[in-house]
Amino acid sequence: MAIYWALFFDFWKILRRLGGFGLILMGILDSSVIPTPGGQDALTIVLAARERESWLYYAAMATIGSVIGGYLTYRLGRKGGEEALERRLSKKRMDSVRRAFERWGFGTVFVPAILPPPVPISPFLLGAGAMDYPVKKYLLALTAGRALRFTLVAYLASLFGRSLFKLFADHYGKILVGLIASAVLACAVFFVYRFRRKRKTEEALDEA
Repeated sequence: MAIYWALFFDFWKILRRLGGFGLILMGILDSSVIPTPGGQDALTIVLAARERESWLYYAAMATIGSVIGGYLTYRLGRKGGEEALERRLSKKRMDSVRRAFERWGFGTVFVPAILPPPVPISPFLLGAGAMDYPVKKYLLALTAGRALRFTLVAYLASLFGRSLFKLFADHYGKILVGLIASAVLACAVFFVYRFRRKRKTEEALDEA
């Protein structure tokens, strides 16, 4: 165990020295089948707090890394199909993921992409691939969710510095509820927009 933590801290130091490119590497790991719960957020906070004027750059790099990792996980799920899910998830969890995609689609990726740990995202990324969810919609949902999350984290780090760690620790529950509420509201706005657009298209076709 001591060797494991020593290697982890050495790896962390390397990523921190790499700056934005370190965030890409961490993001690939964090959105893969080998997640690092909170690792991407922590590295984003450290870097954005150290160079406060570059917070938007670090938010963008964190998002890029996370989306690349998410795409690799999607391809893994698509290649393995539902068998890939069965090897990694219990039947109950697999059924939950399937029902979520059938009911919510876009929101099934978008909402977990916003939320911090302990909310898991890997099952939904794998599920999107295994169930052949359209790759363009998948990338749009993942990018939108991750961009919203890391922009918020980086901006707060630029304002509060490393004390943001304590802020998260002291008010984690409130922050989690706030993010869930924001995600639900964003999804509601998106679905209302899509419904109205579809309705206008149908009305235009009927008139034609």
